[in-house]
Amino acid sequence: MTPESVITIIQRAFEVMILLGGPLLLGGLAVGLIVSIFQAATQINEATLSFIPKLLTTFLIAMLAGPWMLSVIMDYTIRLFKSIPTMIG
Repeated sequence: MTPESVITIIQRAFEVMILLGGPLLLGGLAVGLIVSIFQAATQINEATLSFIPKLLTTFLIAMLAGPWMLSVIMDYTIRLFKSIPTMIG
């Protein structure tokens, strides 16, 4: 196993991690921003107000994008397992 192949595997893992986590994090960020603007406009200073909308948004995105996320992680895992014989020899 060469250093280049290790770097390639790690790079692919980071790409998959960003693809899987990105939509969830961006959805939570967008909802948090909207709730923060609402709190600033109405002067409601409640720290826990943004928790439930973020949680629901994350759950909704996970439900809608779940099949796609599953196919991405399965594709990565299958490619990784198929490349094991070439890494050993």
